[in-house]
This record gives sequence, C-alpha cells and structure tokens, in this order.
Amino acid sequence: MATKIVYTSFDRFPSPKGAATHIGAFSSALGRCFPNVDLVSIPPTPHPQELTDKGSTIVDHSAPGVTHHPIPAEGDHLFERVLNFRARYLQWWQQRFAHTLVPVAHFRSIFEGYPIAQQKSKVCRRIVYEVNGFPSIELKYHYPRVAEDQELLQKLRTQEDICLQAADLILTVSDVNRAYLLSRGVTKNKIKVIRNGVDLTTFTYRPPRDLRERSLKLIYTGTLTAWQGVGLAIEALGLYLRDAPATLRIIGPIRSHERKRLEKLIWKANLADHVLLESAVSQTKLVQAYHEADVALAPLTRSDRNTLQGCCPLKVIEAMAVGTPLVASRLPVVEELVKNEQEALLVRTGSAKAIKDALFRLRNEPSLAHTLSDQARQRVEQQFQWKFAQTALVAAYRPLFPG
Repeated sequence: MATKIVYTSFDRFPSPKGAATHIGAFSSALGRCFPNVDLVSIPPTPHPQELTDKGSTIVDHSAPGVTHHPIPAEGDHLFERVLNFRARYLQWWQQRFAHTLVPVAHFRSIFEGYPIAQQKSKVCRRIVYEVNGFPSIELKYHYPRVAEDQELLQKLRTQEDICLQAADLILTVSDVNRAYLLSRGVTKNKIKVIRNGVDLTTFTYRPPRDLRERSLKLIYTGTLTAWQGVGLAIEALGLYLRDAPATLRIIGPIRSHERKRLEKLIWKANLADHVLLESAVSQTKLVQAYHEADVALAPLTRSDRNTLQGCCPLKVIEAMAVGTPLVASRLPVVEELVKNEQEALLVRTGSAKAIKDALFRLRNEPSLAHTLSDQARQRVEQQFQWKFAQTALVAAYRPLFPG
C-alpha cells in the first residue's frame, strides 16, 4: 500500500517527554484512519528502559497503520544535528519515494520541515505544519547567546515563514498560539487549534489528602527551561519552609548545564535536604509520583514563549487528570485550560510569595483542595482527553483526502 502521510518530527521517539506523547497520540490516530503512515523521528535515547514499564501508553512503531523510521541526528551541537538529520532525511525520502509525490507531508518544526517546504512541488501534494513552538522565540532559553545573534534569528524566522506559507493546514495548541500565527500573516482558515490531552486509563484519579498538620509534598514536572518557572517553585518552597515543613520533587528531562544551574540555586537557598531532582520517567511512574504528591506546581513565567507565542502546558492537564491540587500562574495559556478557584488556584505570575500563599490556603482549607481536585478531573474528562484531540485531528485531515 502506498504511503499516504509522512509524519516527521525532530524529536526522540519513543521517549518520556511530552512531545513523544503527542507524537504517539497523533500518529496512531492518523494510522487508524489514513493508513499507510510513515513516522520519521530521531531514535529513542540509548537507555529507554523507562519506556518498557508495564502500563506505559507511549505509542511506538507498532501502532496499526504506522511504520516507524528512526533517523539519527549526529553532531556536537544543535545545528550540526539539524543539518545531519536533514541530509539523512532527504536521502531517505529520495530512496523511498523516488519521483512519487507523497499525498501529505506532516512536520512539527522547521528543523525537519524546511527542506520539504522548500521543494514542496517536487515531493508532496499537501503540507501539514504542526506548530508547537518557533526556534526564533524558544532557542534563546536553551542557548542564551542566540539572543545576541540577530543574523541567526532572522534566518530562523525566514525558514519559519517559508514553512508557514507552504502549509495547507496549520495545527496549533492554544488560542494564544493562533493569535501569534495571525500576527505572522497566516490566514485564519489555515489554522486549527487542537489542545493537548491525556489518556485517562493511565492518568488515574486519586482524591487529595487532608494537608493539615502534614509535611507538604510538592511536585514539579516537565521541561526545566527558564520559561517554565522551576526557579520560582524552588523559591516558593523556601518561603513555605519558614512556617511549615515541605519537600519539592522535580521530575523532567534535564541537561547537565541545567542540573548544575538548579543545584547551585538549591544550594544557595540552603534547600538541598528538601529538593529531589529526577530525570524524566515513564507515564506510569509519573502518575505514581503525582499520586504521592500533595500539590502540583506549574509556575510558568511571563515570557514571550508563554504570552506571545503560546503553548498548551501538558503538566497542567496531567495534574488536573490525576486529581493533585494545582497551583499555576495566571496566564492566558493556563486560563484556556482551568478556571481560577474552580479547577486550580491561579496566582500572580512571577511571584514566589503568591505560590506560598496558595499552598497555605490548600493546607488550611481541606474542602478547597477536594473541590479543585474533583472539578479538575471532570473538566479533563469532558475536554482534554487524547481521544478528543485525535478526533479533531482526523476531522482537520479529511479535506486533504477528498472522497
């Protein structure tokens, strides 16, 4: 059977990261409805033992209708890896499809998408661009010196514009993302907002504990980059500890330089005995960690990544699903998912004191924690399951395969 869709991502797959969860949910939905799908990604990490835990729902190459093609991305730095991946990817494409036009090329970033967008008329009939973020905005948070290189930023922006212009359908994850795309000149009929979700068979619910007279167990999960506000979580812990006992468990993919930065921050705050840093884990273990916690933190910062470009923070949806009471920043991208005082406590952005005050409210008002927990789970059940996102994805795809 001829390939209908080539779904490509410059991400490791499978892996414990949220991007891989998203890729698994989307590629499996496409495979069920539009077989045959070629899924192209960077191979999983060298030590993927966390992915084999019983009960993990990460979708791999065995998904029906999907064939997984791992392509290495080798190099000493990001752009070397991008160029290496692009060269291997184009070689793979030429060998697999020769002079055949693929019906749909689906990609998630300019790193894999730009070569396809450049030669669209020669390689595919339609392009689906799944915009989760733009390197021209996000890279400076991973590599601070990028912010000083205006020539590089302009090149990135140019490649983004070429991909946006070539796309027949643009998928994104929030209304904030959509507004930014419109500001970049994208026509509104091209854009479809499909928010993230969770699999409720994995993210099981557990009601909150009575937090009075208890050492509070806090949890922060996900990316440890500056825009996520993990430093604020650590600062809020220090403030809370002045009056009551607590610990903070931080779980997420962590680069060596990020670990050093966080360890230095923890040491300077004299919190080494109260903070546990852990690498990313499987979804099964992540749910277990949520169930062991009393409060989840999502202290996103007021940065251009969150307020201009936009996002759909998976950690917010996951915490809501499992019933762990949530304290999060009051930002539009968060308010698209939760209502303050109904499904979470939303606090002033950038304020560790506001986080601390919210923690004491949850500690002192047991009924509040139960109300937030119960209503958060209900909202996820009604709006934020992967099956809803998958249905929306298939509906968005239907016009690309008329008849």
